[in-house]
Amino acid sequence: MLDNIKSLQAEVEKFSTTSLQELDEFRIRMLGKKGAVTLLFGDFKLVPPEQKKDLGQAINVLKNTIQDKIKTLLSELKHKDEGPSGLDLSAPGEPVLLGSRHPVSLIRNQIIDIFKRLGFNVSKGPEIEDDWHVFSALNFPPEHPARDMQDTFFIEQDPDILLRTHTSSVQVRVMENEKPPIRTISPGRVFRNEAISARSHCIFHQVEGLYIDRNVSFADLKQTLLFFAKEMYGQDTKIRLRPSYFPFTEPSAEMDVSCTLCNGKGCNVCKYTGWLEILGCGMVDPNVLESVGIDSQEFTGFAFGMGIERIGLLKYGIKDIRLLFENDMRFLEQFQNAL
Repeated sequence: MLDNIKSLQAEVEKFSTTSLQELDEFRIRMLGKKGAVTLLFGDFKLVPPEQKKDLGQAINVLKNTIQDKIKTLLSELKHKDEGPSGLDLSAPGEPVLLGSRHPVSLIRNQIIDIFKRLGFNVSKGPEIEDDWHVFSALNFPPEHPARDMQDTFFIEQDPDILLRTHTSSVQVRVMENEKPPIRTISPGRVFRNEAISARSHCIFHQVEGLYIDRNVSFADLKQTLLFFAKEMYGQDTKIRLRPSYFPFTEPSAEMDVSCTLCNGKGCNVCKYTGWLEILGCGMVDPNVLESVGIDSQEFTGFAFGMGIERIGLLKYGIKDIRLLFENDMRFLEQFQNAL
């Protein structure tokens, strides 16, 4: 032990630094809870009685030496000359600019917040999926055009594995593993084999919602979506539902909102109709419920899905969807104060 003390004493005498961080690391290594001096005191109880006096004094001398060394170096570093101008030469040469949330993240968070207030929870699932969760369980017949290579990215090694084309696959997984009542939204990235243009992209983001319980009606769906539209675009926003078709809902509808740019009067963005389509919705088809083991005679439900980019384009007046994927700082800096 005495040799160890002498070795530490020599190390302390040689130690020198110009960095506060290195000095603090030295303090912890020597005097910390697991430091060298603490370990010496721990081993002291094993020392024979006749050696305790000398070794105890040596350890105390070492501890005092370390404390004096730290005090001296700390004083020198605090009074170190900062230069003739009195400036802090270690300060960065340019101001650090604060970043901002991406507009897609801003819209996604707003959508999640709105539906959370209605009691919806958030569910997530894999982006690489199988045919059952993306198509078959959702009542897509084998000959449906969405199964065509023109719309879906399939994995060549296994034609049953693909990149999900919608987040409805997450809803299938929720229905398989949970019992009604179910009230969930599924935000996430999806992929479709489409040409990239100002209005469409092969990668985009969706939020899809699902509510299953006893006696759920189309009126519940309409009121839910009306609340969402007013919270997202303002209390003066109006909605309309137009008949449509989706394999997994019956009846199905497309929902439009009154154009926020012209207040419903008509402009080039809404093609002078005063309305803008933002999502699809409908009552969950009984075949979908039965495919995941939910009794369609006892439970009903509604589902809806919207593109986050489309909501963002309308809310922020963005005319080219490709801007959301290019990471152009001049574009993204505009959203520093966006809510």
